Amino acid sequence: MSDHAGPATSEAGTGSIRLVGTAHVSEESAERVEAAVEDDDPDVVAVELDEGRYRQMKGETPDDIEPGDLLEGNTVFQFLAYWMLSYVQSRLGDRFDVSPGADMLAGIEAAEERGIDVALVDRNIQTTVQRFWRRLTAGEKLKLFGSMLVGIAGPLTAAGTIGVTVGFFGAILVSVLGGVSVLGGAASVLGPLASVANLAVLAGIIGGAIALPLLFVFTRVGDSEADIEEFDIEDLTDTDVVTAMMEEFRRFSPGGAEALIDERDAYIAHQLVGLREAGASVVAVVGAGHREGIQRYLDDPSTLPPMEELTGTISRSRFSLYRLFGYLFTVGFAAFFGLLLLGGAEQGWLLRLFALWFVINGIIAAGLARLAGAHWSSAGVGGAVAWLTSVNPLLAPGWFAGYVELRYLTVNVSDINRLNELLDNEELPISELVGRMREVPLFRLILIVALTNIGSFIASMLFATTVLPYMFAEVGGVDQVAAHMLDGARNGAELLWGLVS
Repeated sequence: MSDHAGPATSEAGTGSIRLVGTAHVSEESAERVEAAVEDDDPDVVAVELDEGRYRQMKGETPDDIEPGDLLEGNTVFQFLAYWMLSYVQSRLGDRFDVSPGADMLAGIEAAEERGIDVALVDRNIQTTVQRFWRRLTAGEKLKLFGSMLVGIAGPLTAAGTIGVTVGFFGAILVSVLGGVSVLGGAASVLGPLASVANLAVLAGIIGGAIALPLLFVFTRVGDSEADIEEFDIEDLTDTDVVTAMMEEFRRFSPGGAEALIDERDAYIAHQLVGLREAGASVVAVVGAGHREGIQRYLDDPSTLPPMEELTGTISRSRFSLYRLFGYLFTVGFAAFFGLLLLGGAEQGWLLRLFALWFVINGIIAAGLARLAGAHWSSAGVGGAVAWLTSVNPLLAPGWFAGYVELRYLTVNVSDINRLNELLDNEELPISELVGRMREVPLFRLILIVALTNIGSFIASMLFATTVLPYMFAEVGGVDQVAAHMLDGARNGAELLWGLVS
């Protein structure tokens, strides 16, 4: 047994704390925890777990998702946290045939057998992941998800999925903004299908250009991970799976991961100091990787940072390019219709233009929502608000469809485990795999939200490329529309001048 894995005792005030730093996941670690509890017979056994992980370890079912939380975005980090946790647990189990958390469970069971109180002294995993996530740059987030996708689906599937997705949306943008055609003389032969064929060829070119380099990179990453073990079972000194998670992702944001490990040391020390000051004798089961940092704080509590700095979420910057783009899009939408109205455009024409905008967005968004498995009411709500995405991209119709769909679905984070089990079954045909995944409420909800949003995006692009040119032709073409808008700008300026003068 290494020195750093042994127990440490800290006394101050009227209580005492014995830190049991567990080494690698093994039967020996669990036995050492049980022996410490039996020898000390403490008032409290403190374990490095939060409420959610404790309940998961005890086999309890997590809380269901509330529809209001979905719209407010409160569930994003909940699922991200459990996805990361499940991912690392799976990797540790597959590589080393170990069960992370065996030492914590041993401490809990030893306490329960003796009627000793159990204290959960770790920070909420959602808070930990949220604070970690906020510290990642956009590039680090992309690398993080790319690595996780490779770990789950393999290099070929990961590269292909990213290539197809980027190729599809890239082709739409290139077609709309650039008017690029790659068919040449074949376009006249294809007739009405030319635009669709051009879009498919563009998607293939863009997707291939993205997927092939990614496949090379992902394959190299997989080979290097096979040669260089990220976790050596003999050197793994922290059985706490959350710290293992941070070590796994340290390469994506070294400073962020390091800061979060230090923050958790301080948070746990705060909890233990509180128990000690209350007069309790405590056996604290912590990963050996945290033991040294916690012990420093226990020896000198005055060095602890304020608890307020360790809890809560890290707020985003008030300035966001994404939000700015959304607001500018809204201003542009309002200006387009407002200037046309002030410029003397026929009101009936404007009403038909808006009606087509509403109907096309609604039909395509609702249709894809139904294809994803949404109930008619959910698809209807998503379709009814789909036009708002054209007004402001920040208002995604998929969230509204998902909100209504949660009246029919019971979704919680345990669905992630079901999805991982299905993905691990390499014998299932793709069609059957997708069918079974759609039976998992979480996957169905994600599919409904995603396809509703995609439908609205496709509808907006089709409206811009197909309907607008047709409608503009009714009033004399693009030049006449521009003239109406210029007239509207002049009339609006005169109106404002009259109001202020």
